[in-house]
Amino acid sequence: MFYKRTVFVSSYSGRVNPRERRAARHQLPNPEVEAAPRQRRRKAPITVEQVVDTALGVIATEGYEALTMRRLAGALDTGPASLYAHVVNKADLDELLIARLCAGLVPPEPDPVAWREQIRSVCTQMRDQYLKYPGISRAALAMAPTDLETLRVSEGMLAILIAGGVAPQAAAWAIDALLLYVAAYCLEISVLDQRKVHNEADWVVDTDELRRRLTALPAGAFPHTTRYAAELTAGAGHDRFDFTLALMIDGLAHR
Repeated sequence: MFYKRTVFVSSYSGRVNPRERRAARHQLPNPEVEAAPRQRRRKAPITVEQVVDTALGVIATEGYEALTMRRLAGALDTGPASLYAHVVNKADLDELLIARLCAGLVPPEPDPVAWREQIRSVCTQMRDQYLKYPGISRAALAMAPTDLETLRVSEGMLAILIAGGVAPQAAAWAIDALLLYVAAYCLEISVLDQRKVHNEADWVVDTDELRRRLTALPAGAFPHTTRYAAELTAGAGHDRFDFTLALMIDGLAHR
């Protein structure tokens, strides 16, 4: 669930200004303002929650690339212009989507002994959220988070790393690197899955086929590739994800 948000009304028009809506989402709730009576409308308006729910539904069935403001407006049975009463632009919608996924994450209480497992758990939770919605991790790339739910997760990760003895500067950059890797990993999976469906390219990513192609290379030109073809193509499920996370986290422990 989203936290309650303060809503500001533009004095010159009597309508909610989209940029003020966005600013309000990045503030803690004000009970006095929340308690104020809202202006009655003849028709129940679309809410931000409905916009996000519908956008996630489009992504779940069609992929993130299919999500445009026009496509979203059609799914909501409204016009594209009306969406801007709720979101500033596509970047704002992206932040809302990532915030909704972050709302489902539960960072554990920092434990100096178990900090490695704890930070790995947060990353795994984020991975599983991304994979529910093909390609949605693209929305997290190059995004400067300001939504409280996203910042809550960042705060939890920072607390875990500092409790584990990681220096604050290293912890800050490590969070960025870890989340970037999780987003990229999930995006690659979605791209591969899309290629399988649309290009019938299963053979390109089939492990046995890839191993055969590597071992068939001229050994004189590719001595290591042909010799270690099995190692280059090894791994199932999230084996490589777990390996890379461990590599990054262990590197922090050794700093």
